[in-house]
Amino acid sequence: MTSRYRSSEASQGLGSLSPRRRTVVKAAAATAVLAGPLAAALPARAATDAPAFLHGVASGDPLPDGVLLWTRVTPAPEAIPGSGLGPDTEVSWAVARDKAFTSVVAKGSTTATAASDHTVKADIRGLEPATDYWFRFSAGGTDSPVARTRTAPAADADISSLRFGVVSCANWEAGYFSAYRHLAARNDLDAWLHLGDYIYEYKSGEYGARGKVVRPHEPAGEILTLADYRIRHAEYKTDPDLQALHLKAPVIAIWDDHEFADNAWSGGAVNHTEGAEGTWTARQAAAKQAYFEWMPVRPAVAGTTYRRLRFGKLADLSLLDLRSFRSQQASTASGSVDDPDRTLTGRAQLDWLKAGLKASDTRWRLVGNSVMISPFSFGSLSADLFRPLAKLLGLPQEGIAANTDQWDGYTDDRRELLAHLRSHAIGNTVFLTGDIHMAWANDVPVDAGTYPLSASAATEFVVTSVTSDNLDDIVKVPEGTVSAVAAPVIKAANRHVHWVDTDRHGYGVLDITADRAQMDYYVLSDRTDANATSSWVRSYRTRSGTQRVERTYDPV
Repeated sequence: MTSRYRSSEASQGLGSLSPRRRTVVKAAAATAVLAGPLAAALPARAATDAPAFLHGVASGDPLPDGVLLWTRVTPAPEAIPGSGLGPDTEVSWAVARDKAFTSVVAKGSTTATAASDHTVKADIRGLEPATDYWFRFSAGGTDSPVARTRTAPAADADISSLRFGVVSCANWEAGYFSAYRHLAARNDLDAWLHLGDYIYEYKSGEYGARGKVVRPHEPAGEILTLADYRIRHAEYKTDPDLQALHLKAPVIAIWDDHEFADNAWSGGAVNHTEGAEGTWTARQAAAKQAYFEWMPVRPAVAGTTYRRLRFGKLADLSLLDLRSFRSQQASTASGSVDDPDRTLTGRAQLDWLKAGLKASDTRWRLVGNSVMISPFSFGSLSADLFRPLAKLLGLPQEGIAANTDQWDGYTDDRRELLAHLRSHAIGNTVFLTGDIHMAWANDVPVDAGTYPLSASAATEFVVTSVTSDNLDDIVKVPEGTVSAVAAPVIKAANRHVHWVDTDRHGYGVLDITADRAQMDYYVLSDRTDANATSSWVRSYRTRSGTQRVERTYDPV
């Protein structure tokens, strides 16, 4: 072991996204109103005014020599999230090779302030690759919980395997986050991927579990301001299962629409009314600021979440931002899905993705992708199933052949990307996707109309929602009822789809070796039960060099 460990500077937030003065004033004025309901949602704290770590600790974005650490300190009773109140507080951090902290390898301190909602980040460097570490924060004599993290392998390391938990779409009001608890219990994850919708923006009662609120959102209204987004992030961070998973492994996260508003695009969202709900520019900026304050994620280009991580010679992971640059979803007013002037990625991000995939020298090229890239036709679904499926996807229920919020709505970007993969013979590209509240295992065909005669350019594993309603929930029938009817019809109309489960909630475990990338799909017994059990249901893999998915009959 070398002596290259050193302290590093810690970042409190995004200096370029300071809160607007009127937001702070509004938040301070609303403190008396918010304190009661929000305090009720917080974990119990000691009957003293000592600082407390009520929202857990977390790590993210592992590098071969470092990792990003995160916490939020509550320095005084009045310093509730979003209030703009509370004193500046020194927060120290320590990283050790052992859980007892007998071998500390890095330490430092920073100041938590109301300007960053008393959140703290420390971007640690000087660590050893592919190594487990433990870390904690301290303030005013109070220590945070101790958490494990893990660095990425060295860029040139020949590693035998990687294992990631994979989740998306965790709606607080729709149930409990048991998926996180079951992932935390595994003790074998290098990291976990959150593919978007870590929080939801809706007002309380608007989007629960089959219309029922399992546990109410705070604030009760739809979140619009910086204070609102901070409070909502804080509420989610009080979940014990989410805290448990953050204690066990680093997260690698991207955002999707609900970190902003439903079906968000660069200039607005379905769930945003310009003027009545302020300007989209201000709302988007508030959402981004709160996200980077409350998530262990490094801001990338232009304050977005697109970036790339590498895991030795085995895999690299390109993480996309499919909300900040996209054109408005196609409709009669906003253009055709095939319009080459419309974009999902934005020109700069698509060029970055193509260049990275071409230059990659790893065995696998993983793409963290918030909306499904595989084409999807409804086929001959009966009206009683088509209408709820269209509702789930946010589509006109009178009939449409594509989900215009995903890559189907931006076919020129998809054609360009898949043509790039084919023309440069770029193999072993695997898209990892959330958003759609269903589980899928897909080939990604160059021409869906002639598949399977046409080539497959890549593969895609889609994980279902942690809690958000899926198809059987919308129809309000017993679990499995809809999938038994809909899945065969969907597969018949989409021959590149190897499996789809429209009805269950759960998570995935992605295991990668030189020979194959395998997704194991797990389902929960009952999202409304805080003690829900988990069971393995299916596994699919893509073998190196094939660009095709196949079923395998045992989880890793």
